[in-house]
Amino acid sequence: MTLTEKEKMIAGQRYVNNDPELAKDRRRTRKLVNEFNDTMKTDPDAGSDIIKKIFKRTGKKVDIQAPFQCDYGYSIEVGENFFANYGCTFIDVGKIKFGDNCLLGPNVQIYTVDHAFDVAERNRGVEIPGPVTIGDNVWAGGSAIITPGVTLGNNVIIAAGAVVTKSFGDNVLIGGNPARIIKKLK
Repeated sequence: MTLTEKEKMIAGQRYVNNDPELAKDRRRTRKLVNEFNDTMKTDPDAGSDIIKKIFKRTGKKVDIQAPFQCDYGYSIEVGENFFANYGCTFIDVGKIKFGDNCLLGPNVQIYTVDHAFDVAERNRGVEIPGPVTIGDNVWAGGSAIITPGVTLGNNVIIAAGAVVTKSFGDNVLIGGNPARIIKKLK
């Protein structure tokens, strides 16, 4: 059985990003994201309702400040008491999953895709999804970047401006570029 490019992407396999079905999905999400960003100027409660239409799953309390950007939305899951400050961007080709009580500072970026290293494949639009999984009680400081394939445990603090390129377990403060453990937390 041959998978569509969307099915490959969702399954975490190499896929071609210029596929018409995926382009249609991105346009649909872009319209909803633009509606969210416009609505937040006058009615934040209605904005949260729009986010719940975009994301695959949310907890009851989700608070995202505009402007916000994502590609598809159907690859994003957030737990209870989720907060994302102004300017966050989720490149959600791969799955993005947050636990409960997560806080994101302004301009946090989460990337879940790598382009092919081979020039011919890259020029053809081949991309490789890499999911990002974030545990409970995680706080990411402003302008932190989390790259594809990263898993973070519970009770992690990411210092402002950190570039997280590898996974970390529970109860740590991480920072720097590339991020490293600065301190173990109790």
